[in-house]
Amino acid sequence: MKTNLHTRLTFTLLMLIFMSACSDNAEQTTLQETNETMTTNDTADATNPFYSASTLPLQYPAFDQITTDHYLPAFERGMAEHIEEIAAIVNQAGDPTFENTMLPLEESGELLNRVATVFFAMSSAHTNDAIDEIEVEIAPRLSTHQDQIFLDAGLFARVQDLYERRNSLGLDAESVRLVEENYKDFVRAGAQLDGEQKEQLKAINLELAELSTSFSQNVLDEVNAKAIVVDSAEELTGLTEAQIQTAADAAESRDMLGKFVIPLLNTSGQPWLSSLDNRALRQRIHETSLSRGHSGGEFDNREILSRTATLRAIKSRLLGFNNHAEYILQNQTAQTVAAVNQRLADLTPPAIANARREAADLQAMIEAEGGEFQLASWDWDYYAEKVRQERYDFDASELKPYLEANNVLFNGVFFAANQIYGITFEERPELPVYQEDVRAFEVFDADGSTLAFVIMDLYARSTKRGGAWMNAYVSQSNLLDRKPVVGNHLNIPKPPEGEPTLMTFDEVTTMFHEFGHALHGMFSDVTYPSFAGTSVPRDFVEYPSQVNEMWSDWPEVLENYAVHYETGEPMPRDLLDKVFEAQKFNQGFASSEYLMSSIGDMALHQLTADEVPSADEIVEFERQALADAGALMEEIPPRYHLTYFSHIMGGYSAGYYSYIWSEVLDADTVKWFEENGGMNRENGQYFRDTLLSKGGSVEAMELFRNFRGREPDVTPLLERRGLTPQ
Repeated sequence: MKTNLHTRLTFTLLMLIFMSACSDNAEQTTLQETNETMTTNDTADATNPFYSASTLPLQYPAFDQITTDHYLPAFERGMAEHIEEIAAIVNQAGDPTFENTMLPLEESGELLNRVATVFFAMSSAHTNDAIDEIEVEIAPRLSTHQDQIFLDAGLFARVQDLYERRNSLGLDAESVRLVEENYKDFVRAGAQLDGEQKEQLKAINLELAELSTSFSQNVLDEVNAKAIVVDSAEELTGLTEAQIQTAADAAESRDMLGKFVIPLLNTSGQPWLSSLDNRALRQRIHETSLSRGHSGGEFDNREILSRTATLRAIKSRLLGFNNHAEYILQNQTAQTVAAVNQRLADLTPPAIANARREAADLQAMIEAEGGEFQLASWDWDYYAEKVRQERYDFDASELKPYLEANNVLFNGVFFAANQIYGITFEERPELPVYQEDVRAFEVFDADGSTLAFVIMDLYARSTKRGGAWMNAYVSQSNLLDRKPVVGNHLNIPKPPEGEPTLMTFDEVTTMFHEFGHALHGMFSDVTYPSFAGTSVPRDFVEYPSQVNEMWSDWPEVLENYAVHYETGEPMPRDLLDKVFEAQKFNQGFASSEYLMSSIGDMALHQLTADEVPSADEIVEFERQALADAGALMEEIPPRYHLTYFSHIMGGYSAGYYSYIWSEVLDADTVKWFEENGGMNRENGQYFRDTLLSKGGSVEAMELFRNFRGREPDVTPLLERRGLTPQ
């Protein structure tokens, strides 16, 4: 997810909600873990690094100079300066022009942008108690600040005047689009409401900001609080020695010497379940994961979720929409609720049918081994791995010695980018980072010029939220003469000291995926910062990143990085073949768990305010929504239940469908590469020139049509996921 705080401020609360994390380390006060000193507020104010642009190359953040004391003063000064800049635009004597209104709007909020970019990145990637406290305080203030700008009648009058005259101003296409998108943003933010309605909207936005922060912090706090404590190594049979040692180290870090701690990830499913022989422990881990957010206690999110859905419904009605989903989708490529509902309805029956066939195979495996029990959700991963081994003579753990992290990064991710786009990478260890495992790279374009910096933050830690994401620390803009600084953040378990980082193939795919977002940001070549990089509709933003996943198993790329970490021997050809053969395995499960979460999201956000379930009804509402859609399957839970579904409290509310929507474009694009010679510079340059470089400066589906030469075809997606008729 990128950040940009110039004119279009809607990112602010999304960053607050979606990119927050919690820390077990209450003593940590600086971004540099080795720096244990803490400055006073006066000193921090006098030397605040946010008050001027970084002097490092490309304005790379000066992480070594930033302490938590700098954030709040910089936020406060940044908001004050931004309001002054807006007032200067509004109070001009002359009539509105593009030059005296739109350009200064794009240039405004620089200080606020600098601090927000780093703060929200750190609240996700490397937080502490102080950052969490600032986040709680700043959320409602940023909401008020956003409303103060978007609901300013004088500013809207100038934007509206330009909008009505946009086609007679002699502007280029990108400038016309800037006027149109700004006008749309103001209207969607409530600029056309009367005074009483604006006050109602401000109150709603303020409460939503507070609720969203509380929800997200609850999710993250509960992940740490509900980590599974195991008393003996015997219970962990099936795990590797390295995994058991990692669990022992996690326990020791919690002062539980002699025990073992299994941390939870943010998804419903947990990776340990595919290996653990102990069925009772599998059940305990899985049921604990599924209980989050609705089991009572301080982290219960049911009341927050119900109130949030109610407020969203009221707000949408106030703005002239029937429900929140309709409000959100107006601004996406899908455009209508009906279009999304139809896509989900079309995909669900074949996905569930496929999943039921898979469940029958797993039950047969249980019975063949003498098991006298019915397949349960905590058994799925374990027996799916057994079936995979039997059917393809393939154990996924066999891959890990060939998937060492440095090889994957340099000889896989970077190699593929070089082959397709001609870019090269040089590590820059002298640049400051916010945590010792983080690495910075300078990226050079094919002509040798500096293209960007990319920050790679690969490892999981207690100060980092779950999942994987990209964000922009500096956004590209020709207007501001800026090149991008982007970051990729993953959650690969860090091995014991001195041991190699051996990845699963899913983790490899995720690394390629997130680097697809990074490429989208690095290749940006737009005039206005509002359109930079990944500033595209939510149901389009995943498309370029999903395309980049194709190179993870492209033969010449895979052969380049899949070498044994000890011997350097390439992955055996027969093992490579098994990887390809097994690609469609378990796709019924994968498609179904995703679709279940998308259906729950859409069902909740199509309700009017008086239809929203109460806190006590939320869990049953979700279950009934899945049943009504024909998607309820006891053996498969949704990828996220609503009560710990952080996506829908942020940028993906009524938007989790985006991944499958984008995957239609992705699968069709992969088909194009295959039809046009695959991995070569000509294809890469064409994809970069026609699509990746354009950001949001052109309507999203127009970009796809320009690239593909036609409307998207869903057939390649159905074939990929095994959803064609059996």
